[in-house]
Amino acid sequence: MSLITPTILLINYGDFEKNFLQAIARDVDQEFHLPVSVEEGTTDLEPYFDSIRRQYNANGILKSMDSDSPSRYLKQLGLFRVDLFIPILTYIFGQALLNGPSGIASLYRLRNEVYGMAKDEDVLRERFTKVVIHELGHAFGLVHCHHPACVMRSSTYVEDIDQKSRHFCSQCRITLEKVLP
Repeated sequence: MSLITPTILLINYGDFEKNFLQAIARDVDQEFHLPVSVEEGTTDLEPYFDSIRRQYNANGILKSMDSDSPSRYLKQLGLFRVDLFIPILTYIFGQALLNGPSGIASLYRLRNEVYGMAKDEDVLRERFTKVVIHELGHAFGLVHCHHPACVMRSSTYVEDIDQKSRHFCSQCRITLEKVLP
């Protein structure tokens, strides 16, 4: 029987730069008040590639992460650079099952270049941080929130992400505090 440490694990599947990941880990730590570890990961994404859509099926990736060996971490989130979809949506930024052990997030559609704008690493990191915190919120049992600035507000478009903060509203914070160790 393995013991679960009260730590969030971010798994680098996207060959992200160390400073980029450290900044995200620091923001996640500040929002959840839990230590955050970052580890390198490798996975074969080919089975999840849909050649017609030219995207990766997030359901398959998430299922694969969940079925891998049980994590010793409280929650884990895989970080990717690929274009994700689920069958009912054209694209998604991330996904996690409510109260599940893991989630995924991708910065592919968070890049300004996708929308014909100039590259901006600060904006990219801020957007990715919000997606990571949002998906971890789902993993901790939070549902979508209607408060306009709450990180748990649903984000269909990148503009939705830009309009919200990376923090939980007071109601989501109360709900989260009840489940955090």
